[in-house]
Order: sequence, then structure tokens, then C-alpha cells
Amino acid sequence: MSSEAVSRAVVADGVEWHEVCAVDDILAGTGVAALLGETQVALFRLRDDRVYAIGNHDPFSHAPVLSRGIVGDLGGRVVVASPLFKQHFRLEDGGCVEDEAVNVGSFPVDVVDGRVRVGVAAG
Repeated sequence: MSSEAVSRAVVADGVEWHEVCAVDDILAGTGVAALLGETQVALFRLRDDRVYAIGNHDPFSHAPVLSRGIVGDLGGRVVVASPLFKQHFRLEDGGCVEDEAVNVGSFPVDVVDGRVRVGVAAG
């Protein structure tokens, strides 16, 4: 997903909302990357159409690859496995299952009229 696909930000309650794409642009069970200003996010659409956004930067490999990870369930929590070293990151909060001291961050997501919006702290 290119940065050109991301619309201008709308600021509300201290959050900049960026319209990123149509929900159907993300295949169910997979992820895509989006660039919001200088922030890379990894968006995931689950098979039940829930959409999550976490940071795309893998802190173990130092590469922006989490959007290419495999989505699954680990102990009842939805996670993505990094495609390089396989650490698992919870989609709810970006926390690393194997190392609780590591967190890639998460972003609020809203789907309005079939369009995915991602919020980042206004700054």
C-alpha cells in the first residue's frame, strides 16, 4: 500500500484519523502495510472482518516486515508471527508474547462505510 493511497488526516479528540483503504483491499486473514506520515503501520483483516493495526517495525530483526507475518491464534489471543525470527505480537496491543518488555504499539482502527481509518496521536 503506497502512501498515496492514504488520505489526509482528520483530527478529532487528539487523534489524527487517516483513511487508508477499503476493507476489501485487505484479503481476509492477511496484512498490508501503510505509511501514515512517517509512521509505518501493519493492518490486519481477520476472517471475521475485524481489523487491527500495530507498528510494522520488527524490533528483533530491525526490519519493517510485520505486515507480512502469519496471523493466528496463540493461547486464545490473535497474534501475528514475524516472518523473520517468528516472535509473536498480539494484534490487540502490539505486545510481544515471548518478551513482555517489547511492544510495537497499536493504533485505533475504525471501519466506516467499508473504508478503513487508522488513528495516530496528533502531534
